[in-house]
Amino acid sequence: MRRFAYLLAPLLLAAAGCTATTEQPERPAPATRAERPSPFADCTPLTVAPAAASPTSPGKAVSPALAGKAGDQLPDLTLNCFTGGTPVSLRDVKGPAVINVWASWCPPCRKELPAFQRLSERADGRFQVIGVNSRDSRGGAQSIGEDYGVDFPMLLDQGDAFQRALGRNAFPLTVLVDADGRIRHTDATGALDDARLAALLQRHLGVRV
Repeated sequence: MRRFAYLLAPLLLAAAGCTATTEQPERPAPATRAERPSPFADCTPLTVAPAAASPTSPGKAVSPALAGKAGDQLPDLTLNCFTGGTPVSLRDVKGPAVINVWASWCPPCRKELPAFQRLSERADGRFQVIGVNSRDSRGGAQSIGEDYGVDFPMLLDQGDAFQRALGRNAFPLTVLVDADGRIRHTDATGALDDARLAALLQRHLGVRV
């Protein structure tokens, strides 16, 4: 009987060892939450002239509204695009263009964004509408873009370099640029509506919307 027990013990241990050392299949790592797609458009078209843009008329009067800046080229700055890709040099942006500087924490900025979205939908290849998100968080800009249905191209300027180069410290800020890439007007009067935007484009860029 004892001999039988000695013979049986290794078999039991082997069986127990097999059970104990059998590797359990690894559980797959939890899937990383996919990043939400950007609501904004790609910035590549910003360096291509609008298809139906009219050239700036020779001798066109420069608006005096921006002392020391009207008639200047856009600042020599390069900003990242919200959607990634190659950063955009402002000097390479092709006008006519309407540049809206905004932040998600700024109530007047949020109020006027739908008017800029409608303006971009009425551009019809004659001009570009460009956003510059400044002093803001990426998440804040993303949420506002989604909530307000804003889909025009968006540049990022977390250090407000664009405003400092213009000598302006206002939110919101709108900059009108002609077909030659020169600043014709800036507006810091508060939230703009459709009628005010249309008047500014006609007066300073000669574009009817």
